[in-house]
Amino acid sequence: MGALTRRGPGLRLRLTLLATSLVALVSAVLLWLGWVLVGNVVAAVPRLPAGTPVRVGGVDVPAELLGAALRDSARDQVLLIGGPAFVAVVVAAALLAWLVTGRMLRPLQEVTETAQRLSAESLDERIALSGPRDEVARLADTFDAMLDRLQAAFDAQRRFVANASHELRTPLSVVRTELDVTLSDPHADEAELRRMADVVREATARAERLVEALLLLARTEGVELAVREPVDLTDVVGRALRAVEPEARRCGLRVKRCTEPAFAVGDPALLERVAGNLLENAVRHNVEGGWLEVSTGADPRWTTLRVASSGPAIAPESVNALFEPFRRAGVQRTARNGTGLGLSIVQAATTAHHGKIHATALPAGGLAITIQLPAAP
Repeated sequence: MGALTRRGPGLRLRLTLLATSLVALVSAVLLWLGWVLVGNVVAAVPRLPAGTPVRVGGVDVPAELLGAALRDSARDQVLLIGGPAFVAVVVAAALLAWLVTGRMLRPLQEVTETAQRLSAESLDERIALSGPRDEVARLADTFDAMLDRLQAAFDAQRRFVANASHELRTPLSVVRTELDVTLSDPHADEAELRRMADVVREATARAERLVEALLLLARTEGVELAVREPVDLTDVVGRALRAVEPEARRCGLRVKRCTEPAFAVGDPALLERVAGNLLENAVRHNVEGGWLEVSTGADPRWTTLRVASSGPAIAPESVNALFEPFRRAGVQRTARNGTGLGLSIVQAATTAHHGKIHATALPAGGLAITIQLPAAP
């Protein structure tokens, strides 16, 4: 879209014209009132006998016309003196209005110049307007706050794109390597081709899971929910537990479930994905023979879901970083047991439900995540 065409004079000129017009109108009214009042006052002179000669301005005037002559002379003097004064006042008002509006609008000019200089590469620039905290200063502060949010969004987007590119490159590299190695072997038999097909299928499935998670995160992050209805978190947790139960048994995990009826308001499918991601993370990032606890609860305002599990030790200062895309607790970045987007999706979904999320590193190792969602009436 091209630059918008500028329409009409600028704000400074419009304010100057408005102030000058008001001063000119008031001055003209005052000059007219002076003209009328002076004429009426001077015309009210004592009557002289008829035929008495009176000299006014070097001209003989009959006595019966003395009042009209004095009135006309006074009004001419008012116009002669008031006219230049009127012009001087209007010109002075125009100059003063131009200077004052320029000084008042200078902060707005700074805001405009900063906005014109901004680009995706210079979002770190701020107005930082000093002086009295008036409406213009509040506008500048609001603009700076908006730039803070934009810069954070751009930085997060850059990190996300870089991480997504890295994560997608890994399965694609595996597929290409397997194909190159197998096709370059002229003696490859059926078993070798089957092995290659299994590896390619696994890498393709991983890329597919990653793309699905990316799409879900993009649909969830920063959007309003399309569906809002009462959801029983007890049922949601039950279905999510049944899905991870086989893997939990293989790892020898002790699962403790402590749930009570807990109704939240939100999207049932999205809340089921939240519970599923939390439980999948708790199982996959656990230790052999560890434990897993899940509980729900409710009060008049909030409905709570808490998932705690054993696992590798996590530094308390690194807990918040686990909610960033492609960050995994206690595993290498190239691990294949997940996409690294589980907690990012949980956080985005919780925010979309106007809820709260809190994670705590357990002293003996592992993680406890508590989610609070608005309670259903």
